[in-house]
Amino acid sequence: MTIVILAAILSLVFGGAVGYFLRHQAAMRDLKLQQMKGDEIVERAKKDANDIKYRARKEAKELAKEDRDEFDRYLKSKQEEAKNQERELAKRETTLERKQEDLEKEQARIVQKEDDLDAHKKKVLVEIEKYKKRQDEISQELARVGGMTREEAKALLMKEMEEAAKVDFAKELRRIEEEAREDSEKASKRIIGIAIQRFAGEYVAEKAITAVELPSDDIKGRLIGREGRNIRAFEQICGVDLIIDDTPEVVVISSFNVVRREIARQTLHKLIADGRIHPAKIEEFFDKSKTELDRHLRDLGEKAQMEIGVHGIHPEVLKLIGALNFRTSYTQNQYQHAIECAFICGAMAAEMGLNVKQARRAGLLHDVGKVLDASAEGSHAMVGADFLKKFGESVDVVHAIRAHHDEEKPQSILAHLVAAADALSGARPGARKSMMESYVSRLTDIEQIVNTFDGVSKSYAISGGREIRVFVNNESVNDEQTVILSREIAKKIENEMSYPGTIRVTVLRETKAVGVAR
Repeated sequence: MTIVILAAILSLVFGGAVGYFLRHQAAMRDLKLQQMKGDEIVERAKKDANDIKYRARKEAKELAKEDRDEFDRYLKSKQEEAKNQERELAKRETTLERKQEDLEKEQARIVQKEDDLDAHKKKVLVEIEKYKKRQDEISQELARVGGMTREEAKALLMKEMEEAAKVDFAKELRRIEEEAREDSEKASKRIIGIAIQRFAGEYVAEKAITAVELPSDDIKGRLIGREGRNIRAFEQICGVDLIIDDTPEVVVISSFNVVRREIARQTLHKLIADGRIHPAKIEEFFDKSKTELDRHLRDLGEKAQMEIGVHGIHPEVLKLIGALNFRTSYTQNQYQHAIECAFICGAMAAEMGLNVKQARRAGLLHDVGKVLDASAEGSHAMVGADFLKKFGESVDVVHAIRAHHDEEKPQSILAHLVAAADALSGARPGARKSMMESYVSRLTDIEQIVNTFDGVSKSYAISGGREIRVFVNNESVNDEQTVILSREIAKKIENEMSYPGTIRVTVLRETKAVGVAR
């Protein structure tokens, strides 16, 4: 009995324990399930939060990008507006500068007109005084003639008629010369054109072509290339004509542009030395030769700049100064001529107390227009002045260069100095194609011929014998007789001398009055 009760108790206890264990296990499973569900909910919430955060960032970036794009568009529009305003201001500034230049030119023109009017007024006053004086002389002469005999009056009348006839003859001579000058212009152009054409062969051959020796005649075929490809490329790239004929081992480069011809010559030498002749190599060696020659020209320009003691000349202008070394005028090297003009102009400016460096600068630059491209319109003085103005040269220097051949009326002392230095450099003995002995002999002969005329007090041959200045006694030669005298001197020089070109005869008559206050 006891055992049964004990077994029942044990069975009850064991059953309760098992039941408790089973309920505990079930509770734990439910708890784990709840935890898992909670974790899933938390993960889902985190994921949703990350999605929300990602979408929010994306939306924020898109908004920021839209704002930035809108700001960029606004900034670009403002910048474009500012550029338009800047261009408009630049146009207005250019227009104002042009108007200012026009006003300055107009003001200078008005000043010149005023000066001309003043000069004309003075001239009229002088003529009035002259007529009054002549009127007094006639009155005195009439009073004197009243007491003359018939023969004396006749002789006096004949003398006055002779003087009047000479005056009329001088006036008629002036009219005939003017008409002849107008009528002979066309004929003279035709005659000069024919003469130039007949003489042009030797000069053109000397000044427009360069002969290049070849190691063998086989090079000619390679220079021509298949179907003329190489020679066409060479002429197109170098801007010259390449003449290949039957002359053995020689080709000819033809061009009036001496710098371009020199570049072509160097390019051809490099092609022959390299041996590979085709368009690509032609272009390569042309660029290389052009760079080398540009450097050489700039070095020559810098050398001239240092030699005369100026500075600050633009590199492009220095290249033009160097290019003058390839240019001659009447066989005178223009590079040396420019340096010589600079020194002469500076020396004269120093004597007059002017700016020596500015004078030397103008003298050095006065002929750079001679080496500018032939497509530029106008004389070398005008073209060179316009070119230098673009590269920052001063107004005074530009005006002096523009006026050194009287194509613009000189308005400053510097302009007169440059013109004088240019004439002195070209006219000095030995500068151009003439012998020293013939030069001195011609000047002496001209002065001797002039001094044989009555009334001549002094005579000076200037400008290399191209002009003779004749000073006459004002008591023996009047104003009208100077015209006749200049004509007679010119005629005698034509008959007794042989010379190239022309000789201008200028007769000067001066009246001086000296008073002494005691």
